[in-house]
Amino acid sequence: MQTPTSKRFAPFVILAAIAVAAIFVPSLPSFADVSKYNAADTAWIIVATALVFLMTPGLAFFYGGMVHRKNVISTMMKSLVAAGVVSVLWVVVGYSLCFGESVHGLIGNPMTHLFFKGVASGAPWSLGPTIPLGLFALFQLMFAIITPGLVVGAVAERIRFTSYVLFICLFSLLVYAPIAHWTWHPDGFLFKMGVLDFAGGTVVHISAGCAALAGALVLKRRKAHIEHQEIPPANVPYVLIGTGLLWFGWFGFNAGSALGANALSVSAFATTNTAAGAAGLSWMFFDVMRGKKPSALGFCIGAVVGLVAITPAAGFVAVPQSIFIGVVAAIISNAAVYYKQKSTLDDTLDVFPCHGIGGMVGMLLTGIFATKTVNSGGNDGLFYGNAAFFLTQVKALLIVVGYSFIVSFGIFKFINFIQPLRVSSVEEELGLDASQHNEAYAGTHTLVTPGENGHAEKLEKALLA
Repeated sequence: MQTPTSKRFAPFVILAAIAVAAIFVPSLPSFADVSKYNAADTAWIIVATALVFLMTPGLAFFYGGMVHRKNVISTMMKSLVAAGVVSVLWVVVGYSLCFGESVHGLIGNPMTHLFFKGVASGAPWSLGPTIPLGLFALFQLMFAIITPGLVVGAVAERIRFTSYVLFICLFSLLVYAPIAHWTWHPDGFLFKMGVLDFAGGTVVHISAGCAALAGALVLKRRKAHIEHQEIPPANVPYVLIGTGLLWFGWFGFNAGSALGANALSVSAFATTNTAAGAAGLSWMFFDVMRGKKPSALGFCIGAVVGLVAITPAAGFVAVPQSIFIGVVAAIISNAAVYYKQKSTLDDTLDVFPCHGIGGMVGMLLTGIFATKTVNSGGNDGLFYGNAAFFLTQVKALLIVVGYSFIVSFGIFKFINFIQPLRVSSVEEELGLDASQHNEAYAGTHTLVTPGENGHAEKLEKALLA
């Protein structure tokens, strides 16, 4: 289907307008008073920032290896393009909405750091006093990039590329930014309630998981799902590579959230690795107990679920308890995937059962196992006699689940109103690699030409990989 000229020009025109506006933003000195910073902390958070960025291509491999071979490039591209879209949005207004001057604890003032005004020369962030404000902003950018990328797995194999790019923009501004402000800004209302989310259980995984559920419901089922066709993973080694990159990058995700090279970052590193290992084994052994063979795919998915579940708890729980968190989260998500497969919900790569429910389990278990012994700035959980804190975590979970699902559902509906959200049945059959990008994954050569009634005709030749 030919895109109207106005819609084809709009993305470039918007980007060009932003580029021109950026010319007139005044330059300010960078890091004028270097004496206030700690060199070791700065070096570690630079490394952690790079590690978190690596998670985005890791996610692309993780998802790309699990879809049908005719949708590999499309799926990977949707994860990776978030790095471009969110990076520009973040500098223009995203950082201000998340961490700018608070407006009633609900959102940051967009004018506080418009076009990164004052970020390079500003005073350090109150919770990261030993690193430059600009570094804190870049570290947080990496979280904002990967969050909409997680949603790709639920809507893969049927969502139009341009519609997904628009989703990234709207989700980042209307869902991610408010939740990040509520949870991580000292004046955010969830922060003031005493909610603990060390590295993104609510902000990243619950918000993305609920958005994924909303997207799957709005887009409805793929033809292959309706016909109960079994779709073999395109490339299991891609999944293994993706898991390795995610696991490696997650050390920056969680240990970096200590915002310093300190004992807390070491503890978060240890709990992250332990939970991932325990969860990978738990998922695999649980499958074996149910009569399946141990699979690479099962271990990889389980490890990622463990990483998700430990994320909110990483800097608040001790290492032994992280084993329990990983094992329990994997069992619950595994069961959720099993029951989802018996339903009509077409969440292509099980994003809601793994990231959504995994994040929820992590938030609740943080409310149970958090201890001031590990982090004096945290709280004691239910296991240590503090039922009030556990209830605080439950309330935060319900608020974030409700908000992220409702707003994300509205975003998908709005996009579908202004332009088609889903590709045509012909394009879906052809595959999104060819129909959306005119590119082909190794082993298939596809030539796409305009056909009658605006549909794509195909000349496809299967080649030996």
